[in-house]
Amino acid sequence: MKRILFLCTGNSARSQLAEAIMRHFRGGEFEVFSAGTEPKGVHPKTIEVLREIGIDAAGQISKHINDLPVKDFDYIITLCDSAAQNCPVFLGKGKKIHHGFADPAAVPGSGQDILESFRKVRDEIKDFLLSFEKE
Repeated sequence: MKRILFLCTGNSARSQLAEAIMRHFRGGEFEVFSAGTEPKGVHPKTIEVLREIGIDAAGQISKHINDLPVKDFDYIITLCDSAAQNCPVFLGKGKKIHHGFADPAAVPGSGQDILESFRKVRDEIKDFLLSFEKE
């Protein structure tokens, strides 16, 4: 089974969404991990928008890349520009892919505006991952 790591700065929203979606839809193909370069804790809206599409991610936690149980990945996918620039060298020979998504937590406005932003990014990540081709 191929190992895949989703890397973002805070491991709060985008990488958590990617981890849960990939595990839910393609967990038979991949051993899935996510981490951050500066983890901040899982954003509550992340759990909420995943629940809306039938994914229970309540047990997921925000992790630092140094705390991962494995260090060798087949794919390292960075989901924000900061993580792409700071992708650690130790992550080895895996194929590095950058696919940036907007930070849904950075949207100004009401709680509803932020929720809509999380939904939009969730759907964009889901589309990306369902079409992801292994090499």
